[in-house]
Amino acid sequence: MTRGRFIALEGGEGAGKSTQARLLADALHARGIEVVATREPGGTPGAERIRALLLDTGGDGWNPRAESLLFAAARSDHVERLIRPALECGAWVVCDRYLDSSRAYQGGGGGLADDEILRLHQIGSQGLLPDCTLLFAVSPATAADRLAARDAGVADRIGGRDEAYHARVAAAFATMAEAEPERFARIDADADPETVHAAVMTALEPLLADQR
Repeated sequence: MTRGRFIALEGGEGAGKSTQARLLADALHARGIEVVATREPGGTPGAERIRALLLDTGGDGWNPRAESLLFAAARSDHVERLIRPALECGAWVVCDRYLDSSRAYQGGGGGLADDEILRLHQIGSQGLLPDCTLLFAVSPATAADRLAARDAGVADRIGGRDEAYHARVAAAFATMAEAEPERFARIDADADPETVHAAVMTALEPLLADQR
């Protein structure tokens, strides 16, 4: 059986990843491709419980090291119980956030070294990487407008951090995409959802060609 493909959607707050994940899953289904749509942190019962610990706004929160360990634990369960089995069965996995969010948020935003986060990923998830990482780049003004409409002033623990933190996250994403052009496809996410979706499908055309 042919192994499935693993597509991760990445980007900062308000980039439109969740909308694009749904549109991508629908488009792949329409082509007759089996799709498993999932998210991080989460995707399995255990990982969803860790998600609540990470994102709920009650309590004092976590330092960047503890935060990174929790994300790595959730990802390990997610990979072991959902992502890897789906790929081995030939399905395409469409994941709203994955490893590179840890690298950008706990690394770029929180100050942890990238090699430390990658070591955790090697231990927890045996280093599994996406076949393609779609990085949705959005201007701060567009992101702010979308967040205001989506959150009505109530953000989760990480999304509600200050502008300087999110600027470091965006810079970290950009650095990763520049360093790994063979894996990343940068998508201009300021446009309307249909235009962004068309760019996504163009970026994935080389992988889709293998399905024909």
